[in-house]
Amino acid sequence: MLRGVANVRYHTSDLEAAKRWYTELLGIEPYFNRPEYAEFRIGDYSHELGLLDNRYIGMLGGHTSTDDGPGGVVAYWHVDDVQQTFKRLLSMGATKLEEPRDFGEGFIGATVVDPFGNVLGIMDNPHYVDVLSAQGTD
Repeated sequence: MLRGVANVRYHTSDLEAAKRWYTELLGIEPYFNRPEYAEFRIGDYSHELGLLDNRYIGMLGGHTSTDDGPGGVVAYWHVDDVQQTFKRLLSMGATKLEEPRDFGEGFIGATVVDPFGNVLGIMDNPHYVDVLSAQGTD
């Protein structure tokens, strides 16, 4: 049923600031821009990371974080070095949510909250690397 990540959408009350922050983090400009939404293609499979202005969420029937903290699911993005990426995210203004930890069997992950209130998960995922190796694209 689920065949892969089609799009991960983060919400922001300042779209322009979010675009600048993610452009710096990713090293690329968004490939798709609208006044309410921007999108980057990233990683080995050109996954879509979208940024949606909070003003448009109600029109879509969605919601953002609650007063109790960030809401929604955690999408973990594969990275080669969790510790280094975690440090970089914190240096760029992200807030620690879960420090890097070993989930077992080679899976290491961490989460931060970006400056716009979204949970951003990072993970060294051996399965991801295995799939790349099997396809000869590592």
